[in-house]
Amino acid sequence: MIAIALIRPRRPRTDDAEIIRLIRTELMPLSHTANPNDAKTIRELPKRLRQGVTFVISRKKTSMPLGFLHLYVIGDILQYDMLAIHPDHRGKHWGRLLMAHGEAYGRSKNCTLARLFVDKGNDKAHFLYQRLGFTTVRYYDFIRCYEMTKTLAP
Repeated sequence: MIAIALIRPRRPRTDDAEIIRLIRTELMPLSHTANPNDAKTIRELPKRLRQGVTFVISRKKTSMPLGFLHLYVIGDILQYDMLAIHPDHRGKHWGRLLMAHGEAYGRSKNCTLARLFVDKGNDKAHFLYQRLGFTTVRYYDFIRCYEMTKTLAP
């Protein structure tokens, strides 16, 4: 059976609670710099989401997010910030779809390079990004993250 989903822009009022839950349960436990119980970090998440662009994947236009991608455009750089898919919905290539959607968005904004950081120990994500054409360019010991980049052709 093929899982049907659509990608749409984030709707803060209806999406943020689930997005923040995914950040706390799926991303923060992998991070070496963020703690899911840090109240200040949690309080700052809505501001962080407002500062970039967030796309969600859901079953319908009005249904709850099953995953999300948050990114920024900084000059000609597409900066991927966060990607998470609900554990019950992994293995459906939705992460790949969101990344492709983000890449198309970056191209539409004339970005020539995509960049992201992946936490040391998050081997599944590191491997996914390699399969998507990203190359590891350096390791930052102080945050325990790998920087990965990909050239975006016009």
